[in-house]
Amino acid sequence: MAPTSRQPTNDAKAKRKQAEKAGRRAEWLCTVWLRLKGYRILECRHQSRLGEIDIIAKRGKMMAAIEVKNRARLDDALLAIRPQQQQRIARALHAYAAKTGHDGDLRLDLMAVGQFGRIWHFENAWQVKS
Repeated sequence: MAPTSRQPTNDAKAKRKQAEKAGRRAEWLCTVWLRLKGYRILECRHQSRLGEIDIIAKRGKMMAAIEVKNRARLDDALLAIRPQQQQRIARALHAYAAKTGHDGDLRLDLMAVGQFGRIWHFENAWQVKS
C-alpha cells in the first residue's frame, strides 16, 4: 500500500529523527556555551501548557528563555522563529518565573548553531508586548 499524505514515508521519518538528534546536540552545545559564560542552567526542554522553552538559564538576577535553532545558515535560523512562537515562549517564561518566585529581569534570547558547531547568541532577541 502506497503511503498517503498523512502517512510519512520511511525517508521522512528518518529525516525527522536526524533533525531531532541534531537539535538536541545543538541544545547541548548551547548549554555548555552558556555555562562557560557564567549562566546557570535551570531547565532544558521545559514544557508547560503554555509552550516549550528550549533552555531556561539565569545569570545574576536575570532569567532568560533561550530558543535554539540549528541551521546551516545564520539567516535561516534568524527567520525560523515566528511571532506566534515568540509569544508562546514569552508566556511560558512569565509563567515559569511566577511559579518559581523569580523577581528579577526576564529576557528572550535566540541561539543559533551553524555548521561546525558555530554558535551565535542574540541576547534580548525579541520583545513581546504585554
